[in-house]
Amino acid sequence: MPQREVHQCQCPQCQQSQEHAEQHLHRQMNLLLSRLDEQQRRWFAALESKKLGHGGDTRVAQITGLHVDTIRRGREELDADLDGRPTDRIRNPGAGRPPLKKKIPRSLKNSSV
Repeated sequence: MPQREVHQCQCPQCQQSQEHAEQHLHRQMNLLLSRLDEQQRRWFAALESKKLGHGGDTRVAQITGLHVDTIRRGREELDADLDGRPTDRIRNPGAGRPPLKKKIPRSLKNSSV
């Protein structure tokens, strides 16, 4: 798996020049997220959001750079006990980008090589 860039927290406290109590925690959260696959990132962010309660999705989105809807979806999946989520793969069967068909350049089609 390729190395992902570690997101820099965008919460108001981390944007200030002075250190704050949770800054190290935010860095560690983003380091961990950089090593997880997409569904694990979603579930981790959802769990952290649930800990914070009201406004947690927005706060975790600022910290992690994940979209609020992604965090909400993770919460919904956790609330459903991950029912229907595959255990042996990241995406559901049939999900993701469809395979590309090979294209033969027009110049090669018409030539008699």
